[in-house]
Amino acid sequence: MDIVFVLLPIALTLGGVGLIGMLWAVKTGQFEDLEGPAHRILFDDDREMVPDQTQKPKIAATTSLPGQEGLNLGATKGKNNKDGST
Repeated sequence: MDIVFVLLPIALTLGGVGLIGMLWAVKTGQFEDLEGPAHRILFDDDREMVPDQTQKPKIAATTSLPGQEGLNLGATKGKNNKDGST
């Protein structure tokens, strides 16, 4: 029964904070335009992010990843390997 004296003020305080927060949101117009942001994201102009379809994709001249320029992976063309094969 003693726990009721602890939980009741906590519950009333949390309920009051929630009520004050709800009244603040209604007063400042947080619920006025519920569909605007959803439509705005669909019709956002992303032209600069879409690649131009008329340009051909560029193919990298090397097969190594950044930071692996000095690694010999056995795929050298035109150079003799240790066993003499090309």
